[in-house]
Amino acid sequence: MDFWPEFLASSCGREFVAGGFGGIAGIISGYPLDTLRIRQQSSNSGSALGILRRIVATEGPGALYRGMGAPLASVTFQNAMVFQIYAILSRAFDSSASTTDPPSYKGVALGGVGTGALQSIMLSPVELVKIRLQLQKSASSHTGPITVAKSILKTEGLRGLYRGFTITALRDAPCHGFYFWTYEYMREQLHPGCRKSSQERLTTMLIAGGLAGVASWVCCYPLDVVKTRLQAQSPSSPQKYNGIIDCLHKSVKQDGYGVLWRGLGTAVARAFVVNGAIFSAYENALRCLVNNGNVQTDHKLE
Repeated sequence: MDFWPEFLASSCGREFVAGGFGGIAGIISGYPLDTLRIRQQSSNSGSALGILRRIVATEGPGALYRGMGAPLASVTFQNAMVFQIYAILSRAFDSSASTTDPPSYKGVALGGVGTGALQSIMLSPVELVKIRLQLQKSASSHTGPITVAKSILKTEGLRGLYRGFTITALRDAPCHGFYFWTYEYMREQLHPGCRKSSQERLTTMLIAGGLAGVASWVCCYPLDVVKTRLQAQSPSSPQKYNGIIDCLHKSVKQDGYGVLWRGLGTAVARAFVVNGAIFSAYENALRCLVNNGNVQTDHKLE
């Protein structure tokens, strides 16, 4: 009966809940751009604007949100776990720091790497389902994420649900190291002293979060292209690739090295919007929980 108040009274509980709010904000703000990115990566379909016009004209605006149920249903828990794990690991990798001081940048980076590796266990099946839905040309074959997941389990087994797990882990571990390090570094540069005082402006959260998202995507984007192509495969379609190296080799051979950066502009635009929203929602929710509903952050848009 007293679990929830006790949970929110702990720092781990507050990190968990605030991370969930951040994840929801990120998904809702950036999902249409994510659909465009997936379509660009999976085939040579043209520019993001051209794909957007084609989707809206032939499939309707709702197609931009197709497959959102899978990440939205899991994103609260997933993102909550990411921020909670990161808070624990960043401290664990920097045990010399006092509890009142923020972890060092080394602790931040190593904590991010560990967080990315662990979260890929949860993320890989969700992204597989999401990608399969986003690449459908109509909503008729699968009506939602549960149908897709059941179909994968039936035809490919549990191993099929984790198709692309290795490449997901290889992408997410360094990506999260860059992600958290960039956020902590940029927020301190934009508002000196804020890492300890936690009193930065909303614009600082938005910009630092946006730049963190951009940095994390740029450092791992070729791996994300390979991941999308591997996870887009299913037993019902011809198997183009036999693994990470084979996919990388065949993709470059067929379309040139530019294919490894196809859709980067869309991904970067989405990353800035999404991660600005994630960190702003996370920081404000955390402050609200810490101060019992009274957010102390300066919200002046300067």
